[in-house]
Amino acid sequence: MGLAVELLTNDLSIHGQFHDIPTFRIALKRLMTIRNVAKQYQREVYCHKNMASVQVMPDVYMQQAIQGLPIDDQRAVMQWLTRRGPFWEDERRHGPDDYLECKGEIVTDTAVGEAAYRCFNGTDTSLVSLIPSLWDFSPALVEWHKSDEELERIKVANYWDADTLETALSAALLQITSWEMLANVSKARCTQLTFSLDCFNSLEGHPFALYAAQSILSRLEILDRFKTCFNAKGERTTEGHKIYQTHFAGQRAWFSDSSDTEKRDFKNDLTFLLNDGTSLFCSWHGKVNYHIPLRIHFSWPVTAVAPLYIVYVGPKLTPR
Repeated sequence: MGLAVELLTNDLSIHGQFHDIPTFRIALKRLMTIRNVAKQYQREVYCHKNMASVQVMPDVYMQQAIQGLPIDDQRAVMQWLTRRGPFWEDERRHGPDDYLECKGEIVTDTAVGEAAYRCFNGTDTSLVSLIPSLWDFSPALVEWHKSDEELERIKVANYWDADTLETALSAALLQITSWEMLANVSKARCTQLTFSLDCFNSLEGHPFALYAAQSILSRLEILDRFKTCFNAKGERTTEGHKIYQTHFAGQRAWFSDSSDTEKRDFKNDLTFLLNDGTSLFCSWHGKVNYHIPLRIHFSWPVTAVAPLYIVYVGPKLTPR
């Protein structure tokens, strides 16, 4: 398994356990150091929108505990936790009815559950924890109770030390460093897809971010897999149905169709030129959160015979 595309701050590692403010501030400084290391490798550490309000010790909450920090440190923490994020629930994959458990504790609606769910569905995701806490172990073994009879287990890497994380990041097998490299890697890996010659051009001029590139690549790899999920009769296989339910259905789906209003108002923007000079209306798209919303437009429906065209990768074309 490759290096984590995403790093989620483990909200369960803040459980009111700190005995005094100085101990908490040391732990917070360690977390911010981890975040800085991640940024050096062009990765983001996701947090929860409510993290600024968690209880760090009896009767003391995060916002109170950081008030004695130097003003620049206060500002950096609060901007991350309350304004800039990124926030993992904006891209949340698991639902409130998904029964996820770790060490006998239900972890649904937490970063632990979210990280595990993403791993279950093919997106390498790791945790970042504060210490001292009950989460000074790695990996975290998470169980997904899919039904009374069906249980899946997966190991989720957990980091609480900047040096350990940096060692893992530096050992990454693939270090995409530009949008051009993303285009080349995508075309080399996703051989079932048919890419328009200029489909990545709209990324030019936007600052490169590895976490966005990896997210784009993850979605293209899912489309590549989906294209192979047909039997000899052209019917979607069991794996294909699973991919559809996981990534194409529900409010948190990676892929969806544009609304009827968008199709009407942005018909020209959603019509793309193919390599043979013909044009194709492609309202279906994959979604990636960046400093601006990114979209991957592709042909639909996906069938056993017709090419799966990737016609556009870039900023959202249907602003509201």
